[in-house]
Amino acid sequence: MNTLDSAAALPESVDLAVIGGGPSGSTMAMLVARAGYRVLVLEKDTHPRFHIGESLLPHNMPIFRRLGLLDRVKALGVAKPGVDFTPASEPELVSEIRFSQALEVPVDCDQACQVLRSDFDALLFAAAGEAGAMLAPGCRVRSVEFDTADTALLELERADGRHSLQARFVVDASGRDCFLGRRFDLQARNRQHGTAALYAHFRDVPRRSGDAAGNISIYWFDQGWIWMIPLPDGVMSVGAVCNPAYLRGRGRDVTRFFHATLARNPHAARRIGDARLVSSVTATGNYAYCNHRLDGPGWLMIGDAGLFIDPVFSSGVYFGMHGAEVGARVVLAELAGDAPAARRARRRYRARVRRGVRELSWFIYRFPTPAMRKLLLSDQQVLGLKQAVISLLAGDLYDNPRVRWRLRLFRLVYWLTCLPELAANLKVRRQGRRNASVVFDHGH
Repeated sequence: MNTLDSAAALPESVDLAVIGGGPSGSTMAMLVARAGYRVLVLEKDTHPRFHIGESLLPHNMPIFRRLGLLDRVKALGVAKPGVDFTPASEPELVSEIRFSQALEVPVDCDQACQVLRSDFDALLFAAAGEAGAMLAPGCRVRSVEFDTADTALLELERADGRHSLQARFVVDASGRDCFLGRRFDLQARNRQHGTAALYAHFRDVPRRSGDAAGNISIYWFDQGWIWMIPLPDGVMSVGAVCNPAYLRGRGRDVTRFFHATLARNPHAARRIGDARLVSSVTATGNYAYCNHRLDGPGWLMIGDAGLFIDPVFSSGVYFGMHGAEVGARVVLAELAGDAPAARRARRRYRARVRRGVRELSWFIYRFPTPAMRKLLLSDQQVLGLKQAVISLLAGDLYDNPRVRWRLRLFRLVYWLTCLPELAANLKVRRQGRRNASVVFDHGH
């Protein structure tokens, strides 16, 4: 693995500088380095490091196969065959969705994995080095200037000194740091939806029985929803996504507030029982955002650096890695000097990123409503509508017309389901919009 451990070891120039060594940045680095270009990955932290977002989607699995990493990822994680939902009000009513029940199940897409992101991200980062990319952990990008049409100047900082770097192209994979979005003042909060979250890791939380042991579990409650994600080595990731105004009242004892929040769904509280908290409790908010542009001359944003929505459907890693695959075509065309191909690749990249988020966002915005809960808990299989929703939850968001028209019809069914309790459903949607305007103070 080609790791550069000091400022003096950094090169003077590269073809591609990738800001961020998470899943999207590592994927981009692998693909471009394998094409023979000089790639440098600039990661401000060192791996392994903690990260939330441990539940992967089935349609991520073919990406791992294309990268030659499928077996390594499977060995690293816990198999996730599906998702189960439990409302607060119904006695022990659990509805399970299996990815194998999707409308269409491509090879490798009948299940996914749940991973410790510290190990998963480290694996991908190392794989980028194995592909030929140069790796610079502990290296922070202080500034980027695009003074000429064909070269960017990056100012870097490490513990042992500063360094200047020239790059023919820059990819921002900095996650929620949104390096270029902030640099160009492109970032905007999502005005349709806003939530905040508390999360931590536990041990001794019981898992589902049998082959459902790897399911991600979702529990609704009056202020949002709770996740439980089984991870390797007996760890359970537990989080609560809430209305920001509710979470702002957490006070100084965030751990006690977290347990009180979990208790708002009695089934979740009973499952947690006397489980041991093995991490600090983290609070975060204001995380739904987008950038007005995703690309420009000499640069491209991928993954969370470009946009991020609610984590309810575990889409973050998939969007990041899929975007890196599509975005790599932009980078390769630019580095090859093929302007027409680069323009086509940029248009395709923008369209696919926006389309995937648009499809998922409609469901995310309505996930807390009574009508959506009713439909997700229903066992009815009319016209394959529920199978199409399962396909969407699995990550089938782009090229399947059989899924797409059924999702449009599902929207009509949703509105018809809303009518008997229209006021209650509209109240939840209005709350989502109000949430987007709440300023949330981050901290532990």
